[in-house]
Amino acid sequence: MSSSRTPAASRPGIRLLGGTIIASAVALALLPMQASHAGFFDFLRGKKGDAPKSTSQSRHAPPAKQAAPARHPTPKDAAASLHAAVAKARSVKPEAAEASPPSKLVARKCEPAKFRLVVDVGHTRKSDGALSARNVPEYDFNLRLATRLVEKLKSEGFERTRLMITEGRARPSLIKRVATANGSNADLFLSVHHDSVPDKFMENWDFEGKKSKFSDRFAGWGLFVSHDNADFEASFAFARMIGKRMKANGYKFADQYSMPIMGKYRHDLLDRAAGVYRYDNLVVLMRTRMPAVLLEAGSIINRDEELEVASTERQDKTIGAVTDALKEYCGVPAPPLQATADRK
Repeated sequence: MSSSRTPAASRPGIRLLGGTIIASAVALALLPMQASHAGFFDFLRGKKGDAPKSTSQSRHAPPAKQAAPARHPTPKDAAASLHAAVAKARSVKPEAAEASPPSKLVARKCEPAKFRLVVDVGHTRKSDGALSARNVPEYDFNLRLATRLVEKLKSEGFERTRLMITEGRARPSLIKRVATANGSNADLFLSVHHDSVPDKFMENWDFEGKKSKFSDRFAGWGLFVSHDNADFEASFAFARMIGKRMKANGYKFADQYSMPIMGKYRHDLLDRAAGVYRYDNLVVLMRTRMPAVLLEAGSIINRDEELEVASTERQDKTIGAVTDALKEYCGVPAPPLQATADRK
Protein backbone atom coordinates (compact mmCIF):
# COMPACT_ATOMS: atom_id res chain seq x y z
CA MET A 1 0.00 0.00 0.00
CA SER A 2 2.31 3.04 0.46
CA SER A 3 2.10 4.06 1.92
CA SER A 4 1.09 -0.67 -1.53
CA ARG A 5 0.09 0.17 2.22
CA THR A 6 2.11 4.28 4.20
CA PRO A 7 -0.30 2.03 3.83
CA ALA A 8 0.77 5.64 3.03
CA ALA A 9 -2.44 6.77 1.57
CA SER A 10 -3.30 5.84 -2.05
CA ARG A 11 -5.24 3.25 -3.89
CA PRO A 12 -8.77 3.28 -5.31
CA GLY A 13 -10.13 -0.06 -6.39
CA ILE A 14 -10.26 -0.95 -10.06
CA ARG A 15 -12.27 -3.62 -11.80
CA LEU A 16 -10.61 -5.58 -14.56
CA LEU A 17 -12.60 -4.51 -17.54
CA GLY A 18 -13.98 -7.21 -19.79
CA GLY A 19 -12.29 -9.83 -21.92
CA THR A 20 -10.46 -7.39 -24.19
CA ILE A 21 -8.49 -5.65 -21.46
CA ILE A 22 -7.82 -8.88 -19.61
CA ALA A 23 -6.62 -10.59 -22.75
CA SER A 24 -4.33 -7.68 -23.57
CA ALA A 25 -2.97 -7.51 -20.06
CA VAL A 26 -2.39 -11.25 -19.80
CA ALA A 27 -0.48 -11.08 -23.03
CA LEU A 28 2.02 -8.91 -21.20
CA ALA A 29 2.85 -11.90 -19.03
CA LEU A 30 4.45 -13.51 -22.08
CA LEU A 31 6.95 -10.64 -22.15
CA PRO A 32 9.61 -10.08 -19.48
CA MET A 33 7.73 -9.93 -16.20
CA GLN A 34 6.87 -6.34 -15.39
CA ALA A 35 4.19 -4.63 -13.34
CA SER A 36 3.53 -1.40 -11.40
CA HIS A 37 2.22 0.33 -8.29
CA ALA A 38 -0.19 3.21 -8.02
CA GLY A 39 0.79 6.72 -7.00
CA PHE A 40 -0.04 6.94 -3.34
CA PHE A 41 -1.57 3.95 -1.65
CA ASP A 42 -4.98 5.43 -2.38
CA PHE A 43 -4.57 4.31 -5.98
CA LEU A 44 -4.20 0.74 -4.86
CA ARG A 45 -7.13 0.71 -2.60
CA GLY A 46 -10.71 1.84 -2.45
CA LYS A 47 -14.06 0.26 -2.95
CA LYS A 48 -15.00 -1.33 -6.20
CA GLY A 49 -16.13 1.31 -8.62
CA ASP A 50 -14.65 4.20 -6.67
CA ALA A 51 -12.99 7.00 -8.58
CA PRO A 52 -9.25 7.39 -8.01
CA LYS A 53 -8.31 9.50 -5.05
CA SER A 54 -5.92 12.40 -5.29
CA THR A 55 -2.26 11.42 -5.17
CA SER A 56 -1.61 14.43 -2.97
CA GLN A 57 -2.52 12.27 0.01
CA SER A 58 -0.19 9.81 1.65
CA ARG A 59 -1.33 6.24 1.35
CA HIS A 60 -1.69 5.38 4.98
CA ALA A 61 -3.09 6.88 8.07
CA PRO A 62 -0.80 7.84 10.93
CA PRO A 63 0.43 5.31 13.48
CA ALA A 64 -1.06 5.14 16.94
CA LYS A 65 1.85 5.78 19.25
CA GLN A 66 3.39 9.20 19.38
CA ALA A 67 7.01 9.97 19.92
CA ALA A 68 8.60 13.36 20.28
CA PRO A 69 9.79 14.51 16.83
CA ALA A 70 13.52 14.32 16.31
CA ARG A 71 14.32 17.88 15.37
CA HIS A 72 17.99 17.41 14.69
CA PRO A 73 19.16 17.36 11.04
CA THR A 74 20.70 14.21 9.62
CA PRO A 75 24.48 14.04 9.21
CA LYS A 76 25.78 14.63 5.69
CA ASP A 77 27.39 11.23 5.50
CA ALA A 78 24.08 9.49 6.29
CA ALA A 79 22.32 11.41 3.55
CA ALA A 80 25.11 10.61 1.08
CA SER A 81 24.80 6.91 1.91
CA LEU A 82 21.05 7.02 1.36
CA HIS A 83 21.30 8.66 -2.05
CA ALA A 84 24.05 6.25 -3.10
CA ALA A 85 21.70 3.37 -2.34
CA VAL A 86 18.99 5.04 -4.41
CA ALA A 87 21.34 5.41 -7.38
CA LYS A 88 22.16 1.72 -7.18
CA ALA A 89 18.47 0.79 -7.05
CA ARG A 90 17.71 2.85 -10.14
CA SER A 91 20.22 0.82 -12.14
CA VAL A 92 18.23 -2.39 -11.64
CA LYS A 93 16.52 -3.71 -14.78
CA PRO A 94 13.26 -5.68 -14.91
CA GLU A 95 13.96 -9.43 -14.77
CA ALA A 96 11.18 -10.22 -17.17
CA ALA A 97 8.00 -9.09 -17.94
CA GLU A 98 -6.62 -11.18 16.43
CA ALA A 99 -7.40 -14.84 15.24
CA SER A 100 -5.34 -17.94 14.58
CA PRO A 101 -5.00 -19.33 11.04
CA PRO A 102 -6.66 -22.66 10.25
CA SER A 103 -4.50 -25.53 11.49
CA LYS A 104 -4.49 -27.14 8.05
CA LEU A 105 -2.26 -24.32 6.78
CA VAL A 106 0.50 -25.31 9.15
CA ALA A 107 0.87 -28.59 7.28
CA ARG A 108 1.08 -26.94 3.84
CA LYS A 109 3.97 -28.42 1.85
CA CYS A 110 5.77 -27.23 -1.26
CA GLU A 111 8.99 -27.93 -3.10
CA PRO A 112 11.15 -24.76 -3.01
CA ALA A 113 12.74 -25.38 -6.41
CA LYS A 114 9.30 -25.48 -8.04
CA PHE A 115 7.55 -22.88 -5.91
CA ARG A 116 6.57 -19.76 -7.85
CA LEU A 117 6.61 -16.57 -5.81
CA VAL A 118 6.00 -13.19 -7.45
CA VAL A 119 7.68 -10.30 -5.63
CA ASP A 120 5.91 -7.13 -6.77
CA VAL A 121 7.79 -3.82 -6.67
CA GLY A 122 5.19 -1.39 -5.35
CA HIS A 123 4.40 1.59 -7.60
CA THR A 124 6.09 2.53 -10.89
CA ARG A 125 8.76 4.95 -12.06
CA LYS A 126 6.04 7.31 -13.37
CA SER A 127 3.76 6.89 -10.35
CA ASP A 128 6.41 6.46 -7.71
CA GLY A 129 4.42 6.51 -4.51
CA ALA A 130 5.13 8.49 -1.37
CA LEU A 131 8.06 10.90 -1.07
CA SER A 132 10.44 10.32 1.83
CA ALA A 133 11.50 12.95 4.36
CA ARG A 134 14.67 13.45 2.27
CA ASN A 135 12.78 13.61 -1.03
CA VAL A 136 13.47 10.08 -2.27
CA PRO A 137 10.55 8.37 -4.07
CA GLU A 138 9.09 5.31 -2.39
CA TYR A 139 9.56 3.36 -5.61
CA ASP A 140 13.35 3.48 -5.13
CA PHE A 141 13.09 1.97 -1.66
CA ASN A 142 10.68 -0.69 -2.92
CA LEU A 143 12.87 -1.59 -5.88
CA ARG A 144 16.02 -2.01 -3.86
CA LEU A 145 14.43 -4.14 -1.13
CA ALA A 146 12.45 -6.31 -3.56
CA THR A 147 15.49 -6.89 -5.78
CA ARG A 148 17.65 -7.98 -2.86
CA LEU A 149 14.84 -10.18 -1.54
CA VAL A 150 14.53 -12.03 -4.85
CA GLU A 151 18.28 -12.60 -4.96
CA LYS A 152 18.19 -14.03 -1.44
CA LEU A 153 15.24 -16.32 -2.10
CA LYS A 154 16.86 -17.74 -5.21
CA SER A 155 20.05 -18.42 -3.28
CA GLU A 156 17.96 -20.28 -0.68
CA GLY A 157 16.52 -22.67 -3.28
CA PHE A 158 13.38 -20.77 -4.35
CA GLU A 159 14.71 -20.58 -7.89
CA ARG A 160 11.44 -19.66 -9.57
CA THR A 161 10.94 -16.48 -7.56
CA ARG A 162 10.29 -13.59 -9.94
CA LEU A 163 10.76 -9.83 -9.60
CA MET A 164 7.76 -8.01 -11.04
CA ILE A 165 8.32 -4.43 -12.20
CA THR A 166 5.41 -2.55 -13.73
CA GLU A 167 5.60 0.43 -16.05
CA GLY A 168 3.13 3.27 -16.59
CA ARG A 169 0.75 5.42 -14.63
CA ALA A 170 -1.16 4.45 -11.53
CA ARG A 171 -4.53 3.12 -12.73
CA PRO A 172 -3.36 1.41 -15.94
CA SER A 173 -0.44 -0.13 -14.08
CA LEU A 174 -2.82 -1.80 -11.64
CA ILE A 175 -4.50 -3.68 -14.47
CA LYS A 176 -1.11 -4.75 -15.80
CA ARG A 177 0.11 -5.77 -12.36
CA VAL A 178 -2.82 -8.01 -11.52
CA ALA A 179 -3.07 -9.52 -15.01
CA THR A 180 0.66 -10.26 -15.11
CA ALA A 181 0.56 -11.92 -11.70
CA ASN A 182 -2.48 -14.00 -12.62
CA GLY A 183 -0.94 -14.96 -15.96
CA SER A 184 2.23 -16.21 -14.29
CA ASN A 185 0.52 -19.14 -12.52
CA ALA A 186 2.23 -18.05 -9.32
CA ASP A 187 1.76 -19.89 -6.03
CA LEU A 188 2.11 -16.76 -3.92
CA PHE A 189 2.19 -12.98 -4.39
CA LEU A 190 4.05 -10.47 -2.20
CA SER A 191 3.87 -6.72 -2.85
CA VAL A 192 6.70 -4.65 -1.33
CA HIS A 193 6.08 -1.08 -0.13
CA HIS A 194 7.24 1.58 2.31
CA ASP A 195 4.90 3.73 4.36
CA SER A 196 4.04 7.41 4.76
CA VAL A 197 1.20 9.42 6.33
CA PRO A 198 -1.67 11.65 5.15
CA ASP A 199 -0.78 15.28 4.46
CA LYS A 200 -2.49 16.54 7.63
CA PHE A 201 0.19 14.88 9.75
CA MET A 202 3.12 16.36 7.84
CA GLU A 203 5.53 18.96 9.24
CA ASN A 204 7.96 21.21 7.37
CA TRP A 205 11.75 21.15 7.51
CA ASP A 206 14.69 22.09 5.32
CA PHE A 207 16.84 19.32 3.90
CA GLU A 208 19.93 20.26 1.92
CA GLY A 209 18.47 23.70 1.24
CA LYS A 210 15.12 22.36 0.04
CA LYS A 211 11.79 22.72 1.80
CA SER A 212 10.69 19.18 2.67
CA LYS A 213 8.00 17.29 4.61
CA PHE A 214 8.32 14.79 7.44
CA SER A 215 6.38 13.15 10.26
CA ASP A 216 8.38 11.66 13.12
CA ARG A 217 5.20 10.88 15.06
CA PHE A 218 4.64 7.57 13.32
CA ALA A 219 6.80 4.61 12.41
CA GLY A 220 6.74 0.86 11.91
CA TRP A 221 6.08 -1.90 9.39
CA GLY A 222 2.72 -3.49 8.60
CA LEU A 223 1.16 -6.40 6.71
CA PHE A 224 -2.14 -6.39 4.82
CA VAL A 225 -4.41 -9.10 3.45
CA SER A 226 -7.80 -9.07 1.75
CA HIS A 227 -10.71 -11.23 2.80
CA ASP A 228 -11.81 -11.08 -0.86
CA ASN A 229 -8.63 -12.80 -2.07
CA ALA A 230 -9.07 -16.20 -3.72
CA ASP A 231 -7.26 -17.81 -0.76
CA PHE A 232 -7.62 -15.56 2.26
CA GLU A 233 -6.62 -18.23 4.78
CA ALA A 234 -3.29 -18.90 3.10
CA SER A 235 -2.71 -15.17 2.67
CA PHE A 236 -3.35 -14.58 6.36
CA ALA A 237 -1.13 -17.49 7.38
CA PHE A 238 1.84 -16.23 5.33
CA ALA A 239 1.39 -12.66 6.60
CA ARG A 240 1.41 -13.91 10.21
CA MET A 241 4.60 -15.85 9.58
CA ILE A 242 6.35 -12.74 8.25
CA GLY A 243 5.00 -10.52 11.02
CA LYS A 244 6.07 -12.76 13.86
CA ARG A 245 9.60 -12.83 12.49
CA MET A 246 9.67 -9.06 12.05
CA LYS A 247 8.57 -8.74 15.68
CA ALA A 248 11.25 -11.25 16.72
CA ASN A 249 13.82 -8.99 15.06
CA GLY A 250 12.80 -6.26 17.48
CA TYR A 251 11.03 -3.93 15.04
CA LYS A 252 7.70 -2.37 15.99
CA PHE A 253 4.68 -2.59 13.73
CA ALA A 254 2.56 0.35 12.65
CA ASP A 255 -0.29 -0.05 15.14
CA GLN A 256 -1.83 3.29 14.20
CA TYR A 257 -4.07 1.80 11.53
CA SER A 258 -6.33 0.30 14.18
CA MET A 259 -6.97 3.69 15.80
CA PRO A 260 -9.87 6.13 15.28
CA ILE A 261 -7.38 8.87 14.38
CA MET A 262 -6.81 7.04 11.11
CA GLY A 263 -10.30 7.85 9.89
CA LYS A 264 -10.90 6.30 6.46
CA TYR A 265 -7.48 4.65 6.62
CA ARG A 266 -8.40 2.67 9.70
CA HIS A 267 -8.40 -1.13 9.26
CA ASP A 268 -9.35 -4.18 11.28
CA LEU A 269 -6.32 -5.58 13.09
CA LEU A 270 -6.52 -9.33 12.57
CA ASP A 271 -3.46 -10.26 14.61
CA ARG A 272 -1.71 -7.77 16.90
CA ALA A 273 1.14 -10.15 17.69
CA ALA A 274 1.99 -10.38 13.98
CA GLY A 275 0.94 -6.89 12.85
CA VAL A 276 -1.57 -8.13 10.24
CA TYR A 277 -4.43 -5.91 9.03
CA ARG A 278 -7.46 -6.64 6.88
CA TYR A 279 -7.64 -4.48 3.76
CA ASP A 280 -10.37 -5.99 1.59
CA ASN A 281 -10.51 -3.47 -1.25
CA LEU A 282 -6.84 -3.28 -2.10
CA VAL A 283 -6.66 -4.20 -5.78
CA VAL A 284 -3.41 -6.16 -5.77
CA LEU A 285 -4.72 -8.29 -2.91
CA MET A 286 -8.34 -8.86 -3.85
CA ARG A 287 -7.90 -9.39 -7.61
CA THR A 288 -4.94 -11.78 -7.58
CA ARG A 289 -5.90 -15.44 -7.97
CA MET A 290 -3.28 -16.73 -5.54
CA PRO A 291 -2.58 -16.00 -1.84
CA ALA A 292 -1.40 -12.39 -1.63
CA VAL A 293 0.21 -10.22 1.03
CA LEU A 294 1.28 -6.58 1.04
CA LEU A 295 4.28 -5.63 3.18
CA GLU A 296 4.92 -2.08 4.34
CA ALA A 297 8.57 -2.42 5.31
CA GLY A 298 8.75 0.80 7.34
CA SER A 299 7.96 4.51 7.30
CA ILE A 300 10.06 6.68 4.99
CA ILE A 301 8.40 9.92 6.10
CA ASN A 302 9.84 9.37 9.58
CA ARG A 303 13.35 10.83 9.42
CA ASP A 304 15.02 8.26 11.65
CA GLU A 305 13.25 5.24 10.18
CA GLU A 306 13.92 6.46 6.64
CA LEU A 307 17.65 6.09 7.25
CA GLU A 308 17.13 2.78 9.00
CA VAL A 309 15.13 1.12 6.20
CA ALA A 310 17.72 2.38 3.71
CA SER A 311 20.48 0.60 5.63
CA THR A 312 21.78 -2.83 4.63
CA GLU A 313 21.31 -4.07 8.20
CA ARG A 314 17.58 -3.32 8.32
CA GLN A 315 17.05 -4.66 4.81
CA ASP A 316 18.88 -7.87 5.69
CA LYS A 317 16.61 -8.33 8.72
CA THR A 318 13.47 -7.78 6.67
CA ILE A 319 14.69 -10.07 3.90
CA GLY A 320 15.57 -12.70 6.47
CA ALA A 321 12.11 -12.49 8.02
CA VAL A 322 10.40 -13.00 4.64
CA THR A 323 12.77 -15.80 3.62
CA ASP A 324 12.30 -17.74 6.85
CA ALA A 325 8.54 -17.16 6.72
CA LEU A 326 8.42 -18.62 3.20
CA LYS A 327 10.33 -21.68 4.38
CA GLU A 328 7.86 -22.08 7.23
CA TYR A 329 4.95 -21.63 4.82
CA CYS A 330 6.36 -24.39 2.61
CA GLY A 331 6.98 -26.73 5.50
CA VAL A 332 10.76 -26.80 5.13
CA PRO A 333 13.27 -26.24 7.98
CA ALA A 334 13.43 -22.62 9.15
CA PRO A 335 15.18 -20.97 12.10
CA PRO A 336 13.06 -21.02 15.29
CA LEU A 337 11.42 -17.83 16.44
CA GLN A 338 13.04 -15.96 19.31
CA ALA A 339 10.98 -13.35 21.13
CA THR A 340 12.52 -9.87 21.20
CA ALA A 341 11.13 -6.65 22.62
CA ASP A 342 10.12 -3.97 20.12
CA ARG A 343 12.74 -1.34 19.41
CA LYS A 344 11.66 2.12 20.43
